[in-house]
Amino acid sequence: MSQKSTTPIRFEASLETVVTTTIVRMPGEASQLLPSRGQVAVNGFLNGHAFQSVIEPDGRRGHWIKVDDDLRRAAGLSVGDAVDITVEPAQEWPEPEVPADFADALASAPQRIQVIWEDITPMARWEWVRWINATANPSTRQTRVEASLSKMDDGKRRPCCFDLSSCTDTTVSRSGKLRDTGR
Repeated sequence: MSQKSTTPIRFEASLETVVTTTIVRMPGEASQLLPSRGQVAVNGFLNGHAFQSVIEPDGRRGHWIKVDDDLRRAAGLSVGDAVDITVEPAQEWPEPEVPADFADALASAPQRIQVIWEDITPMARWEWVRWINATANPSTRQTRVEASLSKMDDGKRRPCCFDLSSCTDTTVSRSGKLRDTGR
């Protein structure tokens, strides 16, 4: 059995595209060193360029890392290029990017909901954002935005029974599994 790491994990991989998102798929032996099969907040370096991210589960007991356009350009990389990556589990979760519809709903929500949002941990905020983003259906999404506010109004600090290990970015995952890259 692999020893879970809280020290830097170094590996080489190639940039891939899934739908329109650039990713790096972690090799199995590197993924096994992470402290969780689900999401893991990390600080890292991609070809010497620092980044902070949340590594995503691939639905097959592995992980992948989204490489945003700014990082890819800063490192001078294109899809197919080999990259040297070092990641280390972070002590603190980064703040999630709150989607505009949810941010607007939070901004117009009663003060008690805004206080709960500010008081919960960044990891809990990631869970709320992930739950809302986990559907591509606009009607379901709107229902989840409304349900999030209602749940927080009832004092809930997490979206409940939400399975982080099977629910990732819908643009790159289907039913919790990383879509085929076509390679």
